[in-house]
Amino acid sequence: MRLRGHWYRGGTSKCWLFDADDVARHATSPEGIQGLLADAFGAADARQLDGVGGGTSTTSKAAVVRPTPGGPADLEYLFAQVGIGDSSVELGSNCGNCATAIALYAVQTGLVPAGDGNTRVSMRNVNTGAMLSGTIPTPGGRIPTSGNAAVPGSRALGVPVSLSFHAPWGQTTGAVLPAGTPAMELAVTGTPITATLVDAGAPAAFVSAEELGIDLSSMTGDLAEHLGQLIAIRGSAGLVMGLRSPEDPPQHAVPKVGVVASPADYRAADGTRISAESHDLRVRMLSMLAPHPAIGLTSAVAISVAAALPGSVVAKALSAAQASGRTRLLRIGTPAGVVTTEIVMSSAGEIEEVALHRAARHLAVADIDVAHPAAQAA
Repeated sequence: MRLRGHWYRGGTSKCWLFDADDVARHATSPEGIQGLLADAFGAADARQLDGVGGGTSTTSKAAVVRPTPGGPADLEYLFAQVGIGDSSVELGSNCGNCATAIALYAVQTGLVPAGDGNTRVSMRNVNTGAMLSGTIPTPGGRIPTSGNAAVPGSRALGVPVSLSFHAPWGQTTGAVLPAGTPAMELAVTGTPITATLVDAGAPAAFVSAEELGIDLSSMTGDLAEHLGQLIAIRGSAGLVMGLRSPEDPPQHAVPKVGVVASPADYRAADGTRISAESHDLRVRMLSMLAPHPAIGLTSAVAISVAAALPGSVVAKALSAAQASGRTRLLRIGTPAGVVTTEIVMSSAGEIEEVALHRAARHLAVADIDVAHPAAQAA
């Protein structure tokens, strides 16, 4: 079967974007869509050799996009994190980098007409119910095909996209703090570990690097000796957050798991020295079953919200109290460098919006010849 796809780089991820009507010709149920994407990506093979997957968590992503004129947003999208080495496709999360790509895709394909100056694309993530918007420069109504914007974690340039996540939070679990407290003890293989569980951008669990004995003075390693513990933290946090039942198999995409530490000089993944003065805290995230090479945008949003919660693991790691005022900046030290989020507060002191400056570029359009699973196994 043939499936038309648009291939985009959004931020530090690559994402295949599919039109919902085209997908519906082959699959209509969530299970059918999962099977279709698994086959298209060649997910069962760790190299994804017989499909369009990239073989890593940041390059094995997809979104099914549907315009919703007259609805609460210009369009809605179903995000899919495709498995690597197994045929699982998780539909329980969101991806800000892919949303960055979707905003550009919407303008370039005419789903949202280009305005004079800037064009704002409003989006609803079907997985979580989250509302986002992406703003793209369209001077004189011109649709951009290239740009000079860059993001930490990629030397490639792209069209600038200002991406915003809008409140309310707690869309997946029903609460910003699913455990009811900014910090709690998780039982992980018989050992209590202090964690902050937050649902903002995506469900996430944050723990102290110092408590786990993880050294963030260098972010060049693969965390191999700690992966088992971090995966166990994800499993325990998922139970507390109500994301799975004890009898359910472990999930690899949610909750996001991150280790945080106070600012200090550190080595980025490419060997660059990052000074303590350049950031407010350090973080390494687990993406599926491996360390994230940068930070996912949904994780950056979760970090930003957790940083504003007194008593959270993240707040305790901050170099200083957040600045007062309606707009606050949070500088996050990651393996790819420093990522800055802009936090917009209401007059009541609640977070209304978290914004990030990203870049996107269209890579290709293709008619994917989706192999039948039996043919892949032959």
